[in-house]
Amino acid sequence: MDGAAIMEQLMSAEGRADPYPLYELARRLGPVVPGGSGLAMVVGYREVHQALRNPGLEVADAQLRDRWEPDYTEHPAKLLLSRSILEANAPHHHRMRSLIASVFTARRVAALAEPVTAAVHRLLDEMAEQGADGSPVDFMDAFAYRLPVGVICELLGVPEADRARFRPLAADLTTALELFAEESELAAADRAAEELTQYFAHLAAKRRADPQPDLVSALVEVAGADPARLSGQELLANLVLLLGAGFETTTNLLGNGLALLFEHPGILAAVRAGSVDPALLTDEVLRHDSPVQLTARIATAEGLRVGDTAVPRDGGVFLLIGAANRDPLRYPDPARFDPTRADSQPLSFGGGPHYCLGAQLARLESAVALPALLRRFPALAPAPGATRRDRLVLRGFRTLPVTLR
Repeated sequence: MDGAAIMEQLMSAEGRADPYPLYELARRLGPVVPGGSGLAMVVGYREVHQALRNPGLEVADAQLRDRWEPDYTEHPAKLLLSRSILEANAPHHHRMRSLIASVFTARRVAALAEPVTAAVHRLLDEMAEQGADGSPVDFMDAFAYRLPVGVICELLGVPEADRARFRPLAADLTTALELFAEESELAAADRAAEELTQYFAHLAAKRRADPQPDLVSALVEVAGADPARLSGQELLANLVLLLGAGFETTTNLLGNGLALLFEHPGILAAVRAGSVDPALLTDEVLRHDSPVQLTARIATAEGLRVGDTAVPRDGGVFLLIGAANRDPLRYPDPARFDPTRADSQPLSFGGGPHYCLGAQLARLESAVALPALLRRFPALAPAPGATRRDRLVLRGFRTLPVTLR
């Protein structure tokens, strides 16, 4: 099977459900695999690590989309994302990101340790009540979604009464990040983009009139002080991005982590007993079953190389993060789930200028949540009915039923 055939299989329902065997087929062809039509897949850890930091490999921003996908403006979801830091290159990326980073600080995240712990125990209390009669509880709905959405909404200043609506909206919006989507899926993404934009326009207007100690107020203030550094449209796009990115990947991280622990009862028992470092556990979940499986770049300079492979100008490069995280040249016995690995450094949060702003927050939530869950419910066990989301880029569970006793 050549690179083009492997890429085609990755887009299939079977490939999306379990891409790892296909990653290994690609690895046999080398760390960088031609995929046909000027495309290449990168599966080596070293090569993905370097590519994420190569200034000649850029994300598909508005300027590049104008050339390669001129109809993207007809889709509100794609247009919204193109105005955010997710799909911006220098100098616009630095201009926007520096403002967001100035209010979304490491100190602000570190101060959340106590509130996150309190939120975890509150949700565990609610799970205990829901599953008190022995009936299954959907971990994804009852905990994995509600914890990170509660935390990011508290940071942003989104009222608690509004939070339940965001899970389906974010799920629909992020369809626009997949490599290929059906028209019906894009239509749902467009509706979600419009609803979320309207919501944050209303919230921003309220905070402009009556500022509060939250991120929306802080960003409204910096945007108002210098609209040339952050336009009104960019403000709304990045607020939507902060909301979605603030819980979508963390939800998947928690679900993937619990599923892996169910598959490895010895490790589960060690985590429950406190003999596994929660930070190392989080890193190993990120490495072994990454919530973000791939990202794409476009070569915007002549003479570029990824590893030892030349990449032509305007060539597309798929960086297969899920494959790189299991590179045997970087990790001994990479298919083994082992939270005692030293110096793991998974690529799941990206790298270079696009390194995830919320990485510290996601790590904090995971490190607190999974050990607390296992200690609270000594008889926690999987129940029938787990389902994966039909996605390739963002990998996670739709449902993960558990019994508590």
